[in-house]
Amino acid sequence: MKRVKKIVHYQSKWLGKGCTAVVMDTGVAAHPDLDGHIWVYRDFIGGRLGKYDDNGHGTHVCGIIGGDRIGMAPECKMIVLKVLDETGNGSVTHSMNAFRWILENRERFNIRVVNISMGMAPKQNEEGARYILGAVELLWDMGIVVVAAAGNLGPQTGSITIPGLHKKIITVGSYDHIKSGQGSIAENILKPDLVAPGTRIFSCNANWEKDGGKLYVPKNGTSMSTPIVTGAIAQLLSKYPDMPNHEVKQKIMNSCNDLKLPRIRQGRGMINVEKLLK
Repeated sequence: MKRVKKIVHYQSKWLGKGCTAVVMDTGVAAHPDLDGHIWVYRDFIGGRLGKYDDNGHGTHVCGIIGGDRIGMAPECKMIVLKVLDETGNGSVTHSMNAFRWILENRERFNIRVVNISMGMAPKQNEEGARYILGAVELLWDMGIVVVAAAGNLGPQTGSITIPGLHKKIITVGSYDHIKSGQGSIAENILKPDLVAPGTRIFSCNANWEKDGGKLYVPKNGTSMSTPIVTGAIAQLLSKYPDMPNHEVKQKIMNSCNDLKLPRIRQGRGMINVEKLLK
């Protein structure tokens, strides 16, 4: 449970206050660590009004970003948009509807950062990929920080998933997960931008009530690395609320520790929250 904080969580007074983070995922379940932290919930899969997570992935991601005990930025507000079903799958239509909602409500809820711990292979749906890439570019151009997973289709080169492939947004790989997506020198796709821990990351268990009260479970992958970076950005924006997204990206990349790995494997290196906030 202490893994994330031990490696990357710099203890400071900047804990995400004043920052709103959107989580596009499988939803969110009721959990003691998340009580009072979910500001808005929208279900683009089934249209249900009450909060739920029939997969568990989204609850885990939310805990990493803003959970009371283990979250990076426990004072940030979270908006959860359910775009993935119980199997962790969703359609381009569901995601596009969620992107549209973000654009329409960005000022109302002061949305500063969007976490996308999901992705699809570039050639899985080429038309859909163009729509998704266009949507994240629009979010970025409107001033929102977009943070996306590099995906788990590696370690071969050219395995970054959509939308992490987009050059403008912040793409996060996992330094300790062998399947973390990698870019391609031949195609000049220099992704990911940085890496974070992604193996045995403990966070909120959506099924804790049925699991004998086990509040936290480990999960692996770039899906877990991504909210670590999102949480760090929420911390940064609580300290510098007027910082534009392009400066956020530059500052977080400049603060990384070089792991001496290939550029297409580590990006600029390992996130260093202490250096980021100083």
